[in-house]
Amino acid sequence: MTDTDLTSSTHRPEVRPLRAGAGAVATTIACVLPVFLVGGLAVQMGDDLHFSPAGLGLAVAVYFGVSALASVPSGRLVERYGPVTVARAGILIAAACLLAIATLARSYPVLVVLLGLSAAANALGQLASNAALARHVPARRQGLSFGVKQAAIPASTLLAGAAVPAIALTAGWRWAFVAASVAALATLPAVPPGDAGPKRRAASARGGRATAALVVVGVAATLAAAAANALGTFLVDSAVARGLAPGLAGLTLTLGSAVCVTARVGGGWLADRRAEGHVALIAGMLVVGAAGLGLLAVAGTVPLVVGVVLGFGLGWAWPGLMNFAVVKLHPQAPAAATSITQTGVYAGGCLGPLGLGTIAAAFGYPMMWLAAAAAMLAAAAFMLTGSRLLAR
Repeated sequence: MTDTDLTSSTHRPEVRPLRAGAGAVATTIACVLPVFLVGGLAVQMGDDLHFSPAGLGLAVAVYFGVSALASVPSGRLVERYGPVTVARAGILIAAACLLAIATLARSYPVLVVLLGLSAAANALGQLASNAALARHVPARRQGLSFGVKQAAIPASTLLAGAAVPAIALTAGWRWAFVAASVAALATLPAVPPGDAGPKRRAASARGGRATAALVVVGVAATLAAAAANALGTFLVDSAVARGLAPGLAGLTLTLGSAVCVTARVGGGWLADRRAEGHVALIAGMLVVGAAGLGLLAVAGTVPLVVGVVLGFGLGWAWPGLMNFAVVKLHPQAPAAATSITQTGVYAGGCLGPLGLGTIAAAFGYPMMWLAAAAAMLAAAAFMLTGSRLLAR
């Protein structure tokens, strides 16, 4: 019997893997709704609250910055109080922030503050979901479960996009946030019951330390996420700048999101068929993803499409695989261990658009895509180093 089996069989009711997976997906979507809804409704909100695309970028950077700061404390809370309690707390915080934005956000600074507060829900929900999957899903299917959970994040952008014609353009953007708050609360019953007992906490304290291997993987995640986040942030504007029609430019982002969802699920499915070497595999994915980012610097429709497929399909498909690899090596403290690497992902989400946006403004989009490709190559090198350290 493995460590995972031991931690999955004591001190709580039996939870079916399918229900645990559904609960993790529902928690993840509910807890990230605020930031994606702000992105999806940015045009309507910008007109009302008087902020530009640069203001939107700053708000999102604040969101991911707070997520990074809250990640490690959230992991400790999950290990102490269990994933069920923390997941429900994350959902409640997200729902409260969505409702607060709908009713209280009368200026841009208030929106930024409320969006920053909602970042705590993101950190809590992500790490509670990681722990729930680690505890309730058999090891042979955890790769797929983490892939599906991470695929829920780009899928959330589709929900945010659907809110524009369905609610924002008819009843107004504030009612879209009210509806999202109700939808978030509706996911509470999806969180399965059953937390770990006190016996788990001693092992969690020993297993969740910030080892050198986890820190190196976290640095790699920072660079990789910084580069990959540029895809969602700048792809459409970059495509329009090279002469593509705005409608077609938007379709390239839709294509990329669909490829990303498929790749995250497929990558998780393939990970279950590998006994080891998952972090090294991520390094290989990042090398190919870097090639895709480099192609975005080349003029022409074919390089654009190939670059989007490679960039999204491999350069942004690795978060689920990373969480799976870290959990597999730290089954006694999955939330605490992934909180360290997740900090890197959030830090990249904060710093990437700011830094790369500055490069784009000063030197143009081709130079920015080359800088993003270089960052992703550096991330691959750090992942290889982290892989060797984890193997020890």
